[in-house]
Amino acid sequence: MNMKTSFNAIDMQKWSRAQTYNYFTETVNPITYSINVTMDVTILRNKLKSKGIKFFPTYLYLVTRSIGKQEEFRMAFQDDVLGYWDALTPSYPIFHEDDKTITFLWTEYDDNFEIFYKHYIADIEQYGDNRGIMSSKGAPPSNNYIIACIPWFTFNSLSMNLQGAKKYYAPIFESGGFVETNGRTTMPLSITINHATVDGYQIKVLLDELQRTMNQPEEWM
Repeated sequence: MNMKTSFNAIDMQKWSRAQTYNYFTETVNPITYSINVTMDVTILRNKLKSKGIKFFPTYLYLVTRSIGKQEEFRMAFQDDVLGYWDALTPSYPIFHEDDKTITFLWTEYDDNFEIFYKHYIADIEQYGDNRGIMSSKGAPPSNNYIIACIPWFTFNSLSMNLQGAKKYYAPIFESGGFVETNGRTTMPLSITINHATVDGYQIKVLLDELQRTMNQPEEWM
């Protein structure tokens, strides 16, 4: 395992969130919840179009980049130890037009957008025609999280129901189709999370960072 994806154990005696975590894991049943927001992707889409860059891998990159700013979104259990990954790996579905099925693929995250984008394109070229629920690239690494898009329609609300999510802390992201209004382009985004590790404030910080990077592509492109 390289340093970028190393696992860091939590010291429960020193962790400021320990009581909150214990409450949501021991006192009450596991609680997952979904928050639905609207992201403004006007600047981002215009910039990508001008450079001939695909939106979906950029979406994967920016969400993963924003997750990297807060360890609460990177929590996990490894060998019965609670901790957090240094970075997460996006695992995403590929849609097959002919039989309307999906296959999950993953691309290791890299802080450098150009490198990540090239790796994504290479993965699609090599595994994009694979069938079955998992591509021949194999199961994603332990530090994966699920991120997807429903491009055929927009939505006001989307809720993911996670069964047996007591020790599942990876976030789930789902975006929808674009909406064009008065020269602005928006996109619905649903985030599903385990309350034991993430409260509303952490989501607010994540969304602020995600919107900021969407509005300032020159920072990372």
